[in-house]
Amino acid sequence: VTVEKLKRKFGVDVNLKTPKVPYKETIKGKSRVEGKLKKQTGGRGQFAVAWLELEPRPRGQGFEFVDKIVGGVIPRQYIPAVEKGVSEAMVSGSLAGYQVIDVRVTVFDGKYHDVDSSEQAFKIAASKGFKKGMLDANPVLLEPIMNLEVIVPEDCMGDVMGDLNSRRGRIMGMDSKSGSQAVKAQVPMAEVLKYASDLTSMTSGRGIFTVEFSHYEEVPANLADKIIEASGKKLEEED
Repeated sequence: VTVEKLKRKFGVDVNLKTPKVPYKETIKGKSRVEGKLKKQTGGRGQFAVAWLELEPRPRGQGFEFVDKIVGGVIPRQYIPAVEKGVSEAMVSGSLAGYQVIDVRVTVFDGKYHDVDSSEQAFKIAASKGFKKGMLDANPVLLEPIMNLEVIVPEDCMGDVMGDLNSRRGRIMGMDSKSGSQAVKAQVPMAEVLKYASDLTSMTSGRGIFTVEFSHYEEVPANLADKIIEASGKKLEEED
């Protein structure tokens, strides 16, 4: 309706696209991994080794970097480069290329070379180590869960409830509001991208809803496989 008004009033053509779901990645297990960069073939080379431990953090706690280097096995000036390498690797996860969240990374050992080591070398080594370590730590895909409140006439309740169940929705509460029923539910964002038009169809235009972000949850395995596969194909097309 809004698109038609824009066209009619202002002569503006609008192309509508379905929003992209901002999936995330995280890990459920722990791993220890060696991040290594070694290019030494005459002249100044590149050398860095950073041993990393990856472990999960509670949902919503974000990224934490811990420095447990002792004895100077990695000089102090290179520790920020290790953290930067990990942070940059987290922008695109090893599972499907989505941002990684809620992970603790500890650097606990390493090696350096007086001539061939540099900040860049340690950044690359840490990035390589994180990507490998993530695959060894039971990576999973996360999806955004939305708080949804729907207000519909009582005679539409059956259809609306059945529809919410088909969208993997969890009913959180119900309430009567002057001849209408209000339903509160939590539903994956991927399932409500086109909810406005679907609700209009179900209720003949008599239903209204509000939706807002709640939290992230792990995607069911069968659905995660499809999302990961689709993401891989998309990355191939972009390459």
